[in-house]
Amino acid sequence: MKKGDRMSNTSFRLMAAIMDVQDILFSHLEKRVSQFGIRSGMTVVDYGCGPGRYTVFYSRLAGARGKVYAVDIHEMAIRSVNQKKEKYGLLNVEPVLAHGYASGLPAGMADVVTAIDIFFAVQDQKAFLAELRRIARPDGILVIDDGHQARRATKAQIAAATGWTLFEESRDHLKYKPA
Repeated sequence: MKKGDRMSNTSFRLMAAIMDVQDILFSHLEKRVSQFGIRSGMTVVDYGCGPGRYTVFYSRLAGARGKVYAVDIHEMAIRSVNQKKEKYGLLNVEPVLAHGYASGLPAGMADVVTAIDIFFAVQDQKAFLAELRRIARPDGILVIDDGHQARRATKAQIAAATGWTLFEESRDHLKYKPA
């Protein structure tokens, strides 16, 4: 992990507040998440979970037989997910503090790995994508979006990293399978 990957505590608080306002004004997350292919019983990794705005939806979709790992490099993200876990009774959610890009999760365990609104900020895309590939099942899926960069840049960076094959593209996100 490069020094620029982890935002300051003030920036994290500001980002979380902006997301809260967006979620109140524009209730679109449930519809968006419904397109990710998460089903009951799946193991999902919300990599770069931030304050857990998607984690709650993943938990509901994975159900009691599923498991959601909310992974982030920021301690405040882990605290936020723990608060949501308690508030909403998310028994299938486990917050995980990553060290650099290493999540510490077992290899080949995730049915779906998501990286939503973070890829543009990742300093070492190859190392990041290698970790996501490591934790994905051989038949798993990576759901990733552009965040604040052009789609062509996202696709080029993922292609350069190898390990992933694009199989679905929407206006909102890209889906990859392990190569």
